[in-house]
Amino acid sequence: MSHPCRTSGGTDITADTSATPEEDLTEATASEPPRLLTEPAGGIPFVTNSRQELERCARLLKAGTGPVAVDAERASGFRYGQRAFLVQIKREGAGIWLIDPEAFEDLEIIQDSLSGVEWILHAASQDLPCLSELGMWPDRLFDTELAGRLLGLPRVGLASVLEQLLGVTLAKEHSAADWSKRPLPEDWMRYAALDVEPLVELRAAMITMLTEAGKLDWANQEFEAIRKAPLSGPRKDPWRRTSGMHRLRKPEQLAVVRELWETREALAQNRDVAPGRLIPDAAIVAAAASQPATVPALLKTQGFHGRAAAKEGPRWIRAIQAGQAAARTKTGLPPLHLPNDGPPPPRAWRDRNPLADRRLKTAKAWVGNRADELQLPTENLLTPDTLRRLCWTPPETIDLDSVSAALAGLGARPWQVTAVAPIVTVALLDPDPA
Repeated sequence: MSHPCRTSGGTDITADTSATPEEDLTEATASEPPRLLTEPAGGIPFVTNSRQELERCARLLKAGTGPVAVDAERASGFRYGQRAFLVQIKREGAGIWLIDPEAFEDLEIIQDSLSGVEWILHAASQDLPCLSELGMWPDRLFDTELAGRLLGLPRVGLASVLEQLLGVTLAKEHSAADWSKRPLPEDWMRYAALDVEPLVELRAAMITMLTEAGKLDWANQEFEAIRKAPLSGPRKDPWRRTSGMHRLRKPEQLAVVRELWETREALAQNRDVAPGRLIPDAAIVAAAASQPATVPALLKTQGFHGRAAAKEGPRWIRAIQAGQAAARTKTGLPPLHLPNDGPPPPRAWRDRNPLADRRLKTAKAWVGNRADELQLPTENLLTPDTLRRLCWTPPETIDLDSVSAALAGLGARPWQVTAVAPIVTVALLDPDPA
């Protein structure tokens, strides 16, 4: 091992690689229970939290060979925001590293050491945003979850994919832990190291299967689309995502939701605590519906229990009053719904645009059949939003070239355009097939 470990030895998951991935999937994993990985092959690494160790990590990663496995752990249910509290990295020749990003301003030194190296992540879109905050972004990408979808695997969680392809599995008992805790318990570090331990071997098995299925180019196009996709900017009116808010029908109630949500958000950010640990969304909705005028009345409202609800009672009452005051002015009253640049919900199509409704129903069925033929989920063949937009507003002249161009303009990758453009074109031209 290239850096200090708490233990030595462990299970070597690459001990027997004589079977092909298909044989592993159809024979070994079918006849034997999956083997639980309990220990990284090189032992449990210490957490890197000093500049000297970080520089050593960077040197060894740069000198390593092959792709690098990367993962990140957050504490979204405990701390404010979605930042990473642990970054796990494994590369051949460098071993496994557990890095505490809170100890450093950024991890650009790690980024520099991995220039040009392919990253392996599972469900990359979940981890890339928090990694980008640390100055990390892949030059090349392999997403094992997305590869599993393209292969048509019935379950694509990491433990399930490992079980199906390699005959091993992982315990997931710490997936929702408070990763901001310090020092990290040893079993948490073991869990974190095991999340990257098998990714290099898993990638190799998946590349073999994707190649044999004729889907490797598809996968590479999908990986590159994820890598090049811009990160989401600030959401307009994020308070509208308050769970249960759909039950409120009056703009005056929405004004109270907005003030309570923004008050909770500011307090949560200041205290670095998850907003839901102060008061849950259900409390905001209940208070907006009943609008209690006093702290005692507030504390009888659903969801207002616990220390933050009682201690901050006056703060919540002031927020309710601010919402009521805003509602009394035309400029302070929020609309019930934000404008939408896309088509209306499909349930309204039959009345508003019967032709588009028939187009969508025909095209949706045919795209679903095509996805079944290709053994992958329909949404990975073509997103529902793309199909809806195309059926609602098709090209002025409908032919294969115009539909292909429209699909590409809506973000479909070349392999998707090739697979669905002909059948969507026919559906647009003939929405009522015999």
